[in-house]
Amino acid sequence: MRKTIISLLFALSGAAGIAHADTLAIQDNAPDRYVVVKGDTLWGISGHFLKQPWRWPEIWNMNRDQIKNPHWIYPGDVVVLDRSGATPRLKLLKNERAGANGEVKLSPSVRVSDLDNNAVPSIPLASIQPFLNKPLVVEEGELLTAPRIAAGPDDRVVFASGDKIYAVNMPNAKVGEIYQAYRPSQPLYDPKDPEHKRVIGHEVTYLGDVSVEKPGAVVTLRVQASKEELGIGARLVKASDAEYLNYAPHAPDHDVKGLVVSAYGSVAEAGPMTTLVVNLGSADGLDVGTVLATWKAGRPIKKESKSEPDLFTPPERSGSVFVYRVFPHFSYGLLLDSTEPVNVADEVTNP
Repeated sequence: MRKTIISLLFALSGAAGIAHADTLAIQDNAPDRYVVVKGDTLWGISGHFLKQPWRWPEIWNMNRDQIKNPHWIYPGDVVVLDRSGATPRLKLLKNERAGANGEVKLSPSVRVSDLDNNAVPSIPLASIQPFLNKPLVVEEGELLTAPRIAAGPDDRVVFASGDKIYAVNMPNAKVGEIYQAYRPSQPLYDPKDPEHKRVIGHEVTYLGDVSVEKPGAVVTLRVQASKEELGIGARLVKASDAEYLNYAPHAPDHDVKGLVVSAYGSVAEAGPMTTLVVNLGSADGLDVGTVLATWKAGRPIKKESKSEPDLFTPPERSGSVFVYRVFPHFSYGLLLDSTEPVNVADEVTNP
């Protein structure tokens, strides 16, 4: 198959659902071409050319249905920046069978499968794989009604792989279903609460998987795999079948403002490739692929006299968050392009 060239309009207006009033800005040191290699991400490739790499879907004039699973760049492809015209254009050189006119029209389509073969992902999958179907945060109130491990076949209080256990609060359990066991760790407090007392959720520790053997008022289960010991009182949640769809980045449909509630591992200062929990979710209009900006709060200006007003330095943008898992009131997001550490209570807004 011979090389074909696909031209991409670089500055578009009116892209359905993702249009912006300003023009896409090219990096000052953008290369003339870039060869895609294994391990690249769409975010990283775009960063070579765009000052705002999350805006690459606009190059394709893609609508919200089309920006799901954009499997269209592979290692070996060459991205070329064409500066010859009035409007800069990108060209993608691909090994594809050309049409009669020698060109191929590339139309990213929606797919419902996992990332195929060697297609370049939006963001590093290795950084988010542990969080795609494991519980990380549960909302306040869920713990009280969640199914729980209540007993074992003997007087033991901890269990491991292969053990038979019993659970309650599982009226809809079915034979063969898989549940994930977890235990609550530290509570998450509302960053807006000055007294730091209002709990809005709980970080949880994933313990292992169990399967249903016999439903009933007391359900019989079998421990299939254990990362840590499962104990009496551990909570259960039905394993999610949801897989990560390689969504393209996009801004929220409307103005949003939230806060960083937690950083994975309870780190004090989060850096690049850290999973953050923000207090915005599907109820706020977020979905997979939403990009948020993180901001450092302004610092107080030191006064020379008590009569001076309270003044603060302007807020400074510190990074971008790519949302990859969404719940009603929380979302997990991967911190990208951070220029300084991100802390709990830092603000997140539209990029």
